[in-house]
Amino acid sequence: MTSHEIRKAFLDFFVSKQHLIVPSAPMVAKNDPTLMFQNSGMAQFKDFFLGNATPPATRIADTQKCLRVSGKHNDLEEVGFDTYHHTMFEMLGNWSFGDYFKTEALHWAYELLTEVYKLPKDRLYVSVFEGDKKDNVPFDQEAFDIWKSILGSDERIIYGNKKDNFWEMGDVGPCGPCSEIHIDLRPEEEIARKPGKDLVNADHPQVVEIWNVVFMQFERRADGSLDVLEDKCIDTGMGFERLCMAIQGKQSNYDTDIFQNTIQVLEEMSGLKYGANGTLSSDNYGDVAMRVVADHIRAVAFAITDGQLPSNNGAGYVIRRILRRAIRYGYSYLNFKEPFMSKLVPVLAKQFKDVFPELKQQEEFVTKVIEEEEKTFLRTLDMGLKRLDQIFENEADKKEIDGKTVFELSDTFGFPVDLTALIAREKGFKVDEAGFKAELAKQKERSRKDATKEAADWFEVNELDNPSYIGYDHQEAVTKLVQYRKVKTKKGEEFHVVLEQTPFYAEMGGQVGDTGVLEFKTPKSEFTLEVVDCQLEAGLHVHIVKKAPFEDISIEDLRAAQVTAKIDKTRHSNIIKNHSATHLMLAALREVLGDHIVQRGSYQNDEVTRFDFSHFSKVTDEELQKVEDIVNTKIRQNIALDERRNVPIDEAMTLGATATFGEKYGDFVRVIIFDPKFSIELCGGNHVPATGEIGLFKFTSEGSVSAGVRRVEAVTGIKALERLREQEAIINELKAVMKSPQDLVASIKALQEEKTALQKKVEALENEKLQNVKLDLLKTVVEKDGAQLISAKVEVANADALKQLTYDLKAKLEKPYVVLGTELNGKPLLAVMIDDSLVSDTLHAGKIVKEAAKEMRGGGGGQPHFATAGGSDVNGLQKAIEKAVSFL
Repeated sequence: MTSHEIRKAFLDFFVSKQHLIVPSAPMVAKNDPTLMFQNSGMAQFKDFFLGNATPPATRIADTQKCLRVSGKHNDLEEVGFDTYHHTMFEMLGNWSFGDYFKTEALHWAYELLTEVYKLPKDRLYVSVFEGDKKDNVPFDQEAFDIWKSILGSDERIIYGNKKDNFWEMGDVGPCGPCSEIHIDLRPEEEIARKPGKDLVNADHPQVVEIWNVVFMQFERRADGSLDVLEDKCIDTGMGFERLCMAIQGKQSNYDTDIFQNTIQVLEEMSGLKYGANGTLSSDNYGDVAMRVVADHIRAVAFAITDGQLPSNNGAGYVIRRILRRAIRYGYSYLNFKEPFMSKLVPVLAKQFKDVFPELKQQEEFVTKVIEEEEKTFLRTLDMGLKRLDQIFENEADKKEIDGKTVFELSDTFGFPVDLTALIAREKGFKVDEAGFKAELAKQKERSRKDATKEAADWFEVNELDNPSYIGYDHQEAVTKLVQYRKVKTKKGEEFHVVLEQTPFYAEMGGQVGDTGVLEFKTPKSEFTLEVVDCQLEAGLHVHIVKKAPFEDISIEDLRAAQVTAKIDKTRHSNIIKNHSATHLMLAALREVLGDHIVQRGSYQNDEVTRFDFSHFSKVTDEELQKVEDIVNTKIRQNIALDERRNVPIDEAMTLGATATFGEKYGDFVRVIIFDPKFSIELCGGNHVPATGEIGLFKFTSEGSVSAGVRRVEAVTGIKALERLREQEAIINELKAVMKSPQDLVASIKALQEEKTALQKKVEALENEKLQNVKLDLLKTVVEKDGAQLISAKVEVANADALKQLTYDLKAKLEKPYVVLGTELNGKPLLAVMIDDSLVSDTLHAGKIVKEAAKEMRGGGGGQPHFATAGGSDVNGLQKAIEKAVSFL
């Protein structure tokens, strides 16, 4: 079976078992503060498990794009060195939400593997949870009995501990025992020597887990205790890549047709043969590189497709790191010195067009983003190599690169640690690995402290009965307190509050959360809480307040409390003006620049609207002006909002609605229309009732965010008017400074021309002065130990002039040894120039200035023939000059 047939057979099997097939969620996690990326098949269903949302069916199946390269699921450094770890992987899964449980789940799993996929029964092993006294969870007798009845005996049943056979969503939340299915793919002669049962969970590359069936029975509380769930659920995950390896009879995931298309193209591009040495050894770095590239291009391409661009922080940094690791392997072991990753995107787009068509739809954009990233990093590699050359030169006597320097190369220059170690070995250097690990540990500790956040369990006040958001229609609500919790963050303490109804918009889709107040009336007291933000968590609108007296009030009084929730109407009004203007702006950008314009990110608060979109050239001032004109025309037309709720997704797309790549939409959506011939978008945010309320629209900036993505910022309403008045004030001030000329622009240009002419005169005078200094210094030459020594304290205009003076002196002497010092802005500066014929281990300009600079409380370095140093003590300059001379 091909991988396409294997995937289809899985989905068809569960359709036959009355499961609804749902599409994969975007790999980039949205509206989930606990995740950067979808790291498991169940991640998109968390709200269903938590009871905060209703699933579209009680039985669901799908294939989910997942990424595991951060947190506890960090396999990045193993990818390529073995045959089964990946960054992105597909997770086939079936779920039951309070429907079937262990019996059906285990029987169907075995039926699919042995009757549909025809995997040999005697190669399969299963595990059950052995129990855990600390958690007071017993041995999973029920799963054991089911498996024994399926297998006919208990010979291939293994007892698993908490690490292997108890699955948890996180530190808190639904969890439960699980049953794993493993397969032994070794040759018969190896099996005869050692049974597969002994190699389960032992990291053997041919005895691997292919399916995990999780029984969601409990909920983990913040204090570590377990509560039994009323509705028990099934959550399964089967690694698609490993499954294909087993069914296709391969010894490596990379030998399956999932990766072979890419690897074959890499063979053609590099002229190397994959597996040429007959083994899949991790010692063959050409093979390792092809596996790394084949894996990483898939992860990077789909992450970009789903809306995550490479960047220097957060999820974007993870994607950049994956991409750079692949480039580094291609550069070092496949001899790719020009961009090559981008050439693989069309291969993937064609391969996955039927299962994940979004990559094919964005093929050109993804290709260009990756190509630009490659060009940038290849330059970084070049810079890193030059930096390494300097290190090798300066540390020639030690023959070791210290850990701090290795960390600096990695952290500041983005230069891979393993590449540093490889090049160091080639040069006969060692790398201080312990020092590097110490620096890395310090960084991790800093990151951990920065991210510190401790949340107590939710304290339930009233039953959670379908909490609702009413902000589309109301700006106030009289409601009840449902639950609250205390949260400790690095900034202090705060309280999170959930209400039965709320008009507060929770930050989502680019629109920031509302602020406002919660007015409490209990039988014994009244108080007001200031809401500083509202965030979406597990489907709930979480109101964030800095202080709350809940712990001083009885549970009875809290239950009886009437809560009046009021948003800040003025702030909200400014936010929705910016949000609605963004819809008009997107339509206008497409009209002016072309239909290729796709949203890549947006942000609207009460001050500004920021919008990122795919475009590969600067938006000109003329184009921006055209967009502004179109938007302001639509504002003046005062177009009424046509808001349609609960529209079937197919009907919305038929209307021509614009959807955002990387967003997951349900079967029913909300459609926002400002003129059906102009702007139709899927959107869950708030909007003005008519465009006239926006008042005015004005761009404030345009620039590049990353390869192929531009960013514009704009203001609306009173902020736009304030912007125009600020600009008018600046112009009036310039007029006053320039004595109110008739033509302000012409007067400023004349002033610039006059300044340029004066600068040229000053430079000519400085050069003439420098030539005189040079002539005077040439009269002071002293012959010493076969060198022509010049040493002096001089007056020059800047550091460049000092450097120029040393080179000019060198040109006039046969074997110069020049030491010059100067004072610039109260700081000392030293320069040393040595003739190439004089350079030695002791006469090394870089080492000399490093020592001499100590006299003026400074430091420096450079090349063997020329180096400079600065300091903080100008009184030590003469001693520094003398120290530099003493080396001769």
